Amino acid sequence: MSHESLPQFLAKVDLFAGLSKETLSDLISRGTTLTINPGAHATEQGSADAGLQVVLEGSAEVSVNGVDRAPLGPGDAFGEISLVDGLPRSATVVAGPDGLTTFALSSLAFMAVVRANPDVAEALLKGLAARVRLLESQG
Repeated sequence: MSHESLPQFLAKVDLFAGLSKETLSDLISRGTTLTINPGAHATEQGSADAGLQVVLEGSAEVSVNGVDRAPLGPGDAFGEISLVDGLPRSATVVAGPDGLTTFALSSLAFMAVVRANPDVAEALLKGLAARVRLLESQG
């Protein structure tokens, strides 16, 4: 991401694609950038924290019920399910060997943007639907 600004980078992420510059700016103003050390947990399956994180730099390993899933890299998001339903985390995400830098948005901040900008909810629903379809195709 070092060659792009945060708005340019996030505009390419599927969950935020197509949002107006104003809406994207509103999202960014409500979020923060997190740096997670190599091997540290970004999220823990079953934890009650909620919030969305988008990988800006680095990588992360993902496991669900102890089973490894596809790793995450720049542009990938996690936490969107808990963000929407408020239930505990469904996966554990651990920063890769070079650490992890993410853009993080709390559930409270995200919902305020959704209420003011319904296009954010539409983008999120499309992104979640795409993930469900991918999981279904993998059998």
